[in-house]
Amino acid sequence: MIEQNKISRFVLNRLELLKKSFTPSLWLPIITGALVLIFTTLSLLQSNPGSFSDELGFTGDNDVVTIEGGAPQKTPLVMREEVRAGQSLYTILLTKGLSPTDIDGITKQLKGKFSIRALRAGNFYETAKKSDGTLQRLSFAVDRTTTIHIEKENGNFHVRREVEGYETKVASLEGSVTKSLSHTLQSSKRSALLNQIKPLFSEKIDFRHDIRPGTKYRILFEEKWLKNEFITTGKVLAVELSLPNRICRAYLYTDKNGKSGYFDENGSGLERTALFSSPCNYSHISSGFGYRIHPLTRTMHFHGGVDMVATTGTPVRAVASGNIIFRGRKGEAGNMITLTHSGGYYSQYLHLSRYAPNIASSARVQQGEIIGYVGSTGSSTGSHLDFRIIHNGKPLNPIGALASSTSGSISRSEMGNFMASISAMKARLDNNRVLVAGRDKRSGEAIL
Repeated sequence: MIEQNKISRFVLNRLELLKKSFTPSLWLPIITGALVLIFTTLSLLQSNPGSFSDELGFTGDNDVVTIEGGAPQKTPLVMREEVRAGQSLYTILLTKGLSPTDIDGITKQLKGKFSIRALRAGNFYETAKKSDGTLQRLSFAVDRTTTIHIEKENGNFHVRREVEGYETKVASLEGSVTKSLSHTLQSSKRSALLNQIKPLFSEKIDFRHDIRPGTKYRILFEEKWLKNEFITTGKVLAVELSLPNRICRAYLYTDKNGKSGYFDENGSGLERTALFSSPCNYSHISSGFGYRIHPLTRTMHFHGGVDMVATTGTPVRAVASGNIIFRGRKGEAGNMITLTHSGGYYSQYLHLSRYAPNIASSARVQQGEIIGYVGSTGSSTGSHLDFRIIHNGKPLNPIGALASSTSGSISRSEMGNFMASISAMKARLDNNRVLVAGRDKRSGEAIL
């Protein structure tokens, strides 16, 4: 392009000189001839570009393109090795050429990510080395879904935890019991379901005598799969057991607050949960509920609680969620807290050394929340917690109250959602009568 511009300027300059020297009759033919020469020259330059080229050396669309690759990458040597008896991660890394300093750094990174059981004798690990034999990576499986990678990057070793998530599928199982429900589920490779089912009907069914050959069952449940391979069963979603004179049903339901539980078709709870949790960690009970000889006055009197012996400063926790209605000094009871709970229950905590911060009268506390600390204030012979339960105005034996439980039920506000949920599960039981097909990893047998 530069040469073309030079030629054009040269010709135009010459024409200007000729224009000044000659008359029109003389220079018109000359100009015409010059223009012909210019166009001819430009045509020749375009058809023969010569040595002009782009960034990759191309001079025209007829050039042959040669593709060049980069320098070939050296593939690391990957080996699968077995952990020998007596070996540990430290000795394995040491034999792979790592320094004690490198191993110490790796050990710190592995804290909380590594179980020593993953490198027991007979287990396998994988190494990747460069051509000169230096270690680039060491990997080992912690479990079926978790792999630990120790990798060298920019001269330092780093630990990476790779987790492959399970895929959860919903499956159903339906049929008739042959010998027993346990045997029937075992033949379907789903024996783990029984451990979830039995507690749901413990008060309604004697599994040894009520479940007989021919008893019909329907179960909706979750399964965990990994790469199209069955791993284990998950939560039971619904169960129906048809006995000769009745049908027992259980459905898993999660309310709007995220709380889950099993209920029958009427919304009555099937799982019993403790009403109260323990108020503190104690060594023993020095004085029980009922009539006793007072340790100070040596006279017979009624004791409305139990004395739990514990060291001063032991945390005292609310046995159930509720509101603080009293927090202060109460004569011989010393520092005391009284909580009110649903269902007409109250709990009392006597002889406290001090109260927990931010705990005031009328405050709302949750079950298990620290409200104070064990002490020996008031009329007391030693450090302990005098713990009491009152129900509808009458004292209860706290030991019996702590052992009591409740099953609960679906509230009126939740009943509509609950009925819709179990209707959906019943529909799935009606339409899903075959398990997802797969193959058991351990036995290799087909499962239906």
